[in-house]
Amino acid sequence: MDINRQVEFWMQSSQEDLEVAEQLLHSGKIRHGLFFLHLALEKALKAHVCNKTMDIAPRTHNLVRLAELADLKLAQQQRWVLADMNPYNLEGRYPHILSPIPDKQEVLRLLCKSKETIQWLKRKL
Repeated sequence: MDINRQVEFWMQSSQEDLEVAEQLLHSGKIRHGLFFLHLALEKALKAHVCNKTMDIAPRTHNLVRLAELADLKLAQQQRWVLADMNPYNLEGRYPHILSPIPDKQEVLRLLCKSKETIQWLKRKL
């Protein structure tokens, strides 16, 4: 297995999902946008897991767990971002779990902090 190819795939796909997330959030599709924002973080983290373990990333969507598996030294704020974004994976997949849509200020905070985290993850590879 070509680990470099895996890492490249995850990071490229992360960037694409981030672009989709931004488009959706700016067009008012909040739940879908947050789902894709979560997906962008997940894929960037899976690139790190592959890089660290030299194996295929596990089939988990838990951002905090992926960061642990990658042995990333996250700042507290980065850990909070991952924890804050974790529920949006479930809400995008299971409609019976829906919680209230966050207000515009919270959505912008999540977008900004998630983008910062993804950029940091890119630099760390």
